[in-house]
Amino acid sequence: MAPSAVDPTNTSQEDSPPAQGLTQEQLDSFHENGYLVIPGFLSADEVHSLLSTTHDLLDNFPLESHPLTRFTTGDDVDGDKKTEKHVGDEYFLSSGDKIHFFFEPDAVAPPDPDNNQQQPRLLKPKHLAINKIGHGLHMKSPPFARVTLSRRNAAIAASLGFRDPRCLQSMVICKQPGIGGAVPPHRDSEFLYTNPPSAVGWWIALQDAGPGNASLGMWKGSHRGRKGGHIRRRFVRASAEEGGGTKFVANDGPGLPRGMEEEEEAAAAQDSTEGPGRGVNEEDESFETLSVKAGDLVLIHGNVLHKSEKNTSAKSRFAYTFHVIEGAEGWTYDERNWLQPPPEGFSRLTDAVVS
Repeated sequence: MAPSAVDPTNTSQEDSPPAQGLTQEQLDSFHENGYLVIPGFLSADEVHSLLSTTHDLLDNFPLESHPLTRFTTGDDVDGDKKTEKHVGDEYFLSSGDKIHFFFEPDAVAPPDPDNNQQQPRLLKPKHLAINKIGHGLHMKSPPFARVTLSRRNAAIAASLGFRDPRCLQSMVICKQPGIGGAVPPHRDSEFLYTNPPSAVGWWIALQDAGPGNASLGMWKGSHRGRKGGHIRRRFVRASAEEGGGTKFVANDGPGLPRGMEEEEEAAAAQDSTEGPGRGVNEEDESFETLSVKAGDLVLIHGNVLHKSEKNTSAKSRFAYTFHVIEGAEGWTYDERNWLQPPPEGFSRLTDAVVS
């Protein structure tokens, strides 16, 4: 595999002891709940570096050449009605190995020909209007590369059972004050599907996040087949005949990760709706709104159901997230996925171990 566009090698690691993975207690908690909070994962200096880099990116990206692409999930709802189609223009589809900027829907006014407005226009300063920055931060930004392609993350992946962990879809979620959009209940393997499923998310708070500030909401154990954790739908690229862009389709491949086959029968007996959750709500005893501090890591199983609310507070809630999939023989990254690998392939976490 060709080297990454940036060199994340930290020479101070040369004489350091081997990085430690998860403890047995942490592994047991992750497998039971489908997520794990690791306090203080990044140091204050590391958090400061990522926040400073983020603000530089927000301040300096060129607005004149930007297509004003807005990020919507396709599951956004207004009452009981679906709203906008998921983002799917070329700016979005080509962002896997680039640093692109996606606006909040509420920050952009659509064209209004009746008032002689032929183009969309921003309703807020650009640095307060961005939903997220992605999806190749770990490839193009040295500060993000250093905290992503690291021995520590390779060790965690190894303890989770990864043989050839590949990193992809790295992004900063901004959750801007007052308009930071909600992310409806979903499972990450719907968007980054491998056959069989293997995705795990690394979600790192860059600012404190808790109830009232758009923190993560998790359904404990919802990754298990007996609790409806089967991947029933997929987020894919639509064909040219369909008008391009993206869409959800029913999943016709395995719905559970390898090693969970004993739950396949229980999952198959569940309602076969394509949606991410069947009647789940925040009143379920399994639902938990996380309270995390800047620097905390939340590991998220690709089949666990989770969400975040709109940020109605006066404070932003920046978080850095990336995903890891299995690249070893026996797992296939689907060619229909919205995110496709660059020519050199997705980044190997194991390269950090031997660097």
